[in-house]
Formats: sequence, C-alpha cells, structure tokens
Amino acid sequence: MPFLHLVILALIQGVTEFLPISSSGHLALYPLLTGAQDQGLKLDVATHIGSLAAVMLYFRADVAMAARGALRVLRWDLMNREAHLALLLLVATVPAVLAGGVIAALGWAEALRSLAVIGWATLIGGLLLFLADRYGRMEKREAGWTLKDAALIGLAQAAALVPGVSRSGITITAARALGYARVDAARVSFLMSIPVTLAAALLVLVEVAESGNTALQADVAVAAVLSFVAAYAAIALFLKMLRTWSMNVFVVYRLILGAGLLYLAYA
Repeated sequence: MPFLHLVILALIQGVTEFLPISSSGHLALYPLLTGAQDQGLKLDVATHIGSLAAVMLYFRADVAMAARGALRVLRWDLMNREAHLALLLLVATVPAVLAGGVIAALGWAEALRSLAVIGWATLIGGLLLFLADRYGRMEKREAGWTLKDAALIGLAQAAALVPGVSRSGITITAARALGYARVDAARVSFLMSIPVTLAAALLVLVEVAESGNTALQADVAVAAVLSFVAAYAAIALFLKMLRTWSMNVFVVYRLILGAGLLYLAYA
C-alpha cells in the first residue's frame, strides 16, 4: 500500500480509536469516500496494534495489576483487588468474543462495512451517547466497578463489532447510563479495550507472519508505529477534555457525519 495511505489510515485509527466516534467506521469509510483501494480487515486490525500498545503503556499500572490478578485467578486466589480487576476484564470481554465468533461464522464481517450500516450506526450511537451523557448520574467511580456493570458494559461492547457504533462510544454510553462519571467511564472503556484488541491483533499477526508476504508485514509495522503515536496523544487529550467538557461535541459530530453518510448511501 502507498506510504501516504498508510499514514492516513494510521492517523485515523490512532485519533478515533479512543474518541466516541468509531475508528472502525472511519477506517471503512476511507476507501468508500476516497476511491482508494480497500485496505482490508487485516490492515484495519494492524492499525489497532499501535493503539493497543498506546493504551497499555498509558495504563501500564492497571495492566500490570490485571496481569498479576490473572495469575491469582488461575490459582483460585480471588479475594484481592488484582484478581477482581482481572475478573472484571474477563467478564467484560466474553460478550464481544462470542459475538465476533458468530459474525465470523456467518460471514457477515464485510457486509457490515456498508455505507448505510455505518451511517445508521453512527447516527443512532450519537443519539444514545447524548441521552446517556445528558441524563446519566455521575456518582460511580472506576474503583467501584462491579462484575454486574462489567457484564452490562461488555454486552454494549459486543455491539461495537458493527462499524460506526464505536467501541469507546458505546461502552462510555453504557457506563454513563449506569451512573459513572465521564472520566471514570472513559477509563473503564479504555481498560476494556485491551483484551478484545489483543485477541484480534494476535490472530492477525499470526496470519500475517504465516503468509510470508513481506510487503504486508512492512505495512503492518509502519501502520502500528504511526497509530501508536497518534493514539497515545488522543488518550491523554480526551481524558483531559472530559474533566470540563460534556460529550456534546462528539454527539454533534456523529449526527452530522451519520446524516451525511445516509444521504450518500441512499442518494
């Protein structure tokens, strides 16, 4: 793939992955709106490798805690904070893994990348985000994250397999609806992204390595590095913004984008 296209795709992924506006939707839109060759799902996931590295570095203390907790869970040592965090992430991840398996088995992945699907998902997701942020309480904190809430937010995360829904958008929406403060909702959403993205990235890396396609391997490496830089900056900026901003700017963006996409889809 031309280097300029790789740069654009990596920046799209890095900037939009942790904003509630759908990175997968924007990645699918790039070839649809520019006429460029579709980069394919493998390169889409490859750009997620960079954003995965960024969120793991940014939340490195939590990642280390969850890793230690996973080892404790394996030893059935459950009565501690580390094991609790590992269990929360496991419970939150299961729905998306199951939904992903169903979509893959039915061969729906490419069909879901249509302009109409992305448009409706963008529009409806924006409305849900507005309602949750407008009427949701702000009494819960990340430290009070429960297994029940992890399951509910995990169910919402499964819907993000549809391009345009936005993984961060729908999980933040669910967390705000459950009463989490904005920054805490975002932190929960970001931590939840790690297991799902890691699983998808590992599968793609194995396929790319086994393919022996050196050009694709080089594309994956470049896209990952560029998206890492953009994603790390986006995480820091977004969390800072949420200390004083509401979600309205992202809602307005989604409504305008969704309406425009539906016009293009049905015109």
